[in-house]
Amino acid sequence: MSLEKFMENALSSWLSTDGPANDIVLSSRVRLARNLNNFSFPTIFSEEEGKAVIELVRQRIKQEPNKEIGRLEMLEMNQLNPLEKRVLVEKHLISPQLADDSASGACLLSENEVVSIMVNEEDHLRIQCLMSGLQLREALQMANQLDDWIEEEMDFAYDEERGYLTSCPTNVGTGLRASVMMHLPGLVLTQKLNHIIPAINQLGLVVRGIYGEGSQALGNIFQISNQMTLGKSEKDIVEDLLGVVAQIITQERTAREALVRTSNIQLEDRVYRSLGILSNARVIETKEAGTCISDVRLGIDLGYIKDISKNILNELMILTQPGFLQKYAGGSLNPRERDIRRAALIRERLNNSKNS
Repeated sequence: MSLEKFMENALSSWLSTDGPANDIVLSSRVRLARNLNNFSFPTIFSEEEGKAVIELVRQRIKQEPNKEIGRLEMLEMNQLNPLEKRVLVEKHLISPQLADDSASGACLLSENEVVSIMVNEEDHLRIQCLMSGLQLREALQMANQLDDWIEEEMDFAYDEERGYLTSCPTNVGTGLRASVMMHLPGLVLTQKLNHIIPAINQLGLVVRGIYGEGSQALGNIFQISNQMTLGKSEKDIVEDLLGVVAQIITQERTAREALVRTSNIQLEDRVYRSLGILSNARVIETKEAGTCISDVRLGIDLGYIKDISKNILNELMILTQPGFLQKYAGGSLNPRERDIRRAALIRERLNNSKNS
């Protein structure tokens, strides 16, 4: 597997539309934070220690492929250019922090990109498993299997009372962050989401944008994740999140039904106007593209549009980001040039989808 392979394919297997509840839940993610004994944490370690951690990880993956995951490819951040790192961020395979502070950073990727293990981000290891639709239990099972496989050869920093030790106190304990990426246009259009978010926060969960902490909710896509990692088991954290997500799914479907019942022609008009913009625009900004893609995806889910695949829209959600646009252009683009290229790419992909 080469770096170019990871760069070329916008649609990772975890972003396909064959997962459970895929009309609302785009993906599920489980991430485990782990640190190695006898090494300073990445927030304070030396460059030499960082390199030593990378070498230990490299030797571990060389010993034997993981039986469930297969071969993992190591990408060292200091060997990637800024555009390559940005594309990996846009594909949710690495964090912006790893991309920005990458002197001693690396990433391990499985061929299907379901598994991404960040090395020397905020912690020595961030084991991440991504799956399509609502598959949190399955993602947790895979993450735990990888955790056990790594720990066979490495000694993790662990305290009998506190659990796994991490750079940030909010991750101490299980070190687990579980999240789902949800498409919630019904709750946004009916203006009910703003009333739901405070209730979600009171349950120890947090709602963020498409790229996590500090990001915007482009295209009515939100990430919902746990905040607490201490005092609960990994299973309980996942089950609590699943319970809340199930309620949000029900409320989103109810909101969509209400929109169809009370504003059907206006909703259909909105969907087709957005499709018209995507099919014909010569210049389109990221925010407008995200809104229109969301509208068309909703139109597909409601049966208004039957000749466009949701996979195309999931692909466009990634392809229209600045990093991918510049990668395909073969160099840097200014904002105006990106808006023109974004519009051209969307027209081309939609046209190809209808003709296929």
